[in-house]
Amino acid sequence: MNSLSKRNLYSIVAILIVLGVYGYEYFLKQEEQKQVVDKGKEVKQNTNEYFLPTSTTGQIVHHQGYSLSYNEPYEQAEWVAYELKKNQLSNNNFERPYFEIDKAVKTGAASWRNYKNSGYDRGHLCPAGDREYDIVAFNETFLTSNITPQEHDFNAGIWNSLEQKVRYWASKYNGVFVVTGGVLTKGLKTIGEEHVAVPNQFYKIILDNDHGNIKMIAFLMLHENSNKPLQKFVVPVDSIEKLTGIDFFSQLDNAVETKLEASSNCKNWSFK
Repeated sequence: MNSLSKRNLYSIVAILIVLGVYGYEYFLKQEEQKQVVDKGKEVKQNTNEYFLPTSTTGQIVHHQGYSLSYNEPYEQAEWVAYELKKNQLSNNNFERPYFEIDKAVKTGAASWRNYKNSGYDRGHLCPAGDREYDIVAFNETFLTSNITPQEHDFNAGIWNSLEQKVRYWASKYNGVFVVTGGVLTKGLKTIGEEHVAVPNQFYKIILDNDHGNIKMIAFLMLHENSNKPLQKFVVPVDSIEKLTGIDFFSQLDNAVETKLEASSNCKNWSFK
């Protein structure tokens, strides 16, 4: 074999080795991604699966501190659900981490870069302040599947007031269950290269289960700050179900569910 042929052979072998290495690395990344997605499908110990809403997308992800249903066309969760127990209320002042893409979302969660220079906050659905009992649960709230575009005045204003009220109720009623999200409908404004939708309305539903004595309250807010009292935003759960197509508490007894979801009475909830 002449020197030219040897050089060609060595070149071919080198190319095959490089392709093999890249192929193996790609396989490992795909396998790692599959394991993350599969782990996200597992119901975690601290997740009360009984009260999870239905998913219109079939893509439910369970993290340690909350569960979510990801809606790919809108590049965000249609709902995030979690229990906030009284013994979880704490203020550890953890250092805020960088936002990270949620690898457990099979269809691919949107990047935090979509929010850069958009004029919108990266609004948490499960607030970081609700998960300060544990560093892992706290860091999970900075996954991009848990954020939505929010105007700063709304995020830091009336929405923040509602989040604080939820923490107050969790303390007063020895824990509550929370479901929250943006109302995702066609024709919404979008931001970033991945076209993350900007909801025009946000909702939050709180359920208190006191040894079988169940009460619930629902809030629906326009995506704008307001000086109105929180009671002005109370609506029947039914009205949010009609807007979103989500069945929020299907596991409840039908008679109980029908009665509670039709009511907008807030007299059993303290607003002090």
